[in-house]
Amino acid sequence: MSGDTKAQIDALLSEVRRDIDISTKRRIYCNRNLRMDGIELIGWDMDYTLALYNQERLEKLSIDLTLEKLVANHGYPAEIMELSFPSNLAIRGIVLDCPSGNVFKMDHHGYVGRVFHGTRELSKEERVKQYRTDSRIRLSSDRYRWIDTLFGLPDAVMYMTMVDWIDGHVEKPDYQKLFIDIRMSIDEAHRDDTLKTAIKADMPGYVVKDPGLAEMLHKFRSSGKKQFLLTNSYWPYTQAVMEYLLDGERQAYPTWQNYFDYIIVGGSKPGFFNDQNPFYEVDINTGAASETPATELHGDRVYQGGNIHSFEEMTRVSGERVLYVGDHIYGDMIRLKKSRGWRTAMVLQELALENDCSDRYEQEIRDLEVLDRRRRNLQSEIDYEALMLKQIQRLLDNCEEALKPRLVAAKKQSRTTLDSLRNRSRAMQDEVTTLERSIERSYNPHWGAMFREGAATSRFGQQVSDYADLYTSRASNFLSYSPLRYFRAPRKAMPHEM
Repeated sequence: MSGDTKAQIDALLSEVRRDIDISTKRRIYCNRNLRMDGIELIGWDMDYTLALYNQERLEKLSIDLTLEKLVANHGYPAEIMELSFPSNLAIRGIVLDCPSGNVFKMDHHGYVGRVFHGTRELSKEERVKQYRTDSRIRLSSDRYRWIDTLFGLPDAVMYMTMVDWIDGHVEKPDYQKLFIDIRMSIDEAHRDDTLKTAIKADMPGYVVKDPGLAEMLHKFRSSGKKQFLLTNSYWPYTQAVMEYLLDGERQAYPTWQNYFDYIIVGGSKPGFFNDQNPFYEVDINTGAASETPATELHGDRVYQGGNIHSFEEMTRVSGERVLYVGDHIYGDMIRLKKSRGWRTAMVLQELALENDCSDRYEQEIRDLEVLDRRRRNLQSEIDYEALMLKQIQRLLDNCEEALKPRLVAAKKQSRTTLDSLRNRSRAMQDEVTTLERSIERSYNPHWGAMFREGAATSRFGQQVSDYADLYTSRASNFLSYSPLRYFRAPRKAMPHEM
């Protein structure tokens, strides 16, 4: 290799190794290679995608309205209105075991890592007894409620808190009925519009106005890409939220509708990706949908319902030329991936906080990795010494008397070495456990990091990896990248490659 060639290679490699000049909370992370120059049409969900929410305030509103309905419509005593509902009781990816009063978190193998009955964490023995069975936990069962959206967090917070309450007030608690009552009351608050009415009355208090949102949408339009809005919210609420977010942000866009080529409300996802519901044009003055199905989609109109098959036919864009950005792992990512070939990007609002935590505890996380590696090496030494001890004992059992003193001495030395190694292993295990718990509590005092369960990827983290081609903390993070960006997934090593 000539000196010039080597210098060129060194220069190229040094460029590759440069740190990306984007803060972790603004980065877009890639699970599967995606060329943005091949994307012709970008779809956006609204709630928790384009519209981020003040989660703590929205949870409190949802819980307050639910409590009112539990008392008024389901016979619960007024004293439940005085209960405290800490927002950190729940994160995305936990599972409510409704008949048992338990809530648990799984890793990607389906192993239940930690369990709470109400707000009391079960011991290892209790957890093993209840969940280490021969049959695999099937989250599709009516027994379980999978919390996979931020909208679902109040369900879990209320359930955990009220399991404690019902245990202290009811002789034979019916935890399944408790969950059903909570779920029905939350649904009632959505159906009668009390929740959305409260949000619309105080939009700045509940909806986060992202200053980069309009510029990001404009940047994609300027690059020649078409865009559409596909939300499950209906027109009156969609109009109010999108008007608050985008109207008046850029002179070139008289109203928020001008950012999009197609607008679809009441999409009923995941039904939009699975069913054959027709499109109906919406009267934007009344919010009423036409009784006659639409046969074409026009950019200056609003539509309700619809399905992905008709959408692709009407827009003449399909498959990997479409990117859909949403926040719901099941309704936006999994069902879409299983039904069509659209590319996907997931917005995880809480990822920004998790990244902040990872940055703060970067050194501790590295220390944990070093300790864990040393622990594995130490275990190899223990295994080797234990084998040597067995071999010495086998020789002792069958050797001549003249050789026994030497073997007894060797056995004593081996036993001393083995005991010393095991003491070191226990001390190291205590150190690993202490550090691991400290790091986990920094993410969430009950559940740890959203993407991990112990040393493994969490079930939720694995689903994000499997079904979201890209993921990020907010939609406007696309503003930090070229609209023609080639997102490349990092090379993921298997254990034998590490």
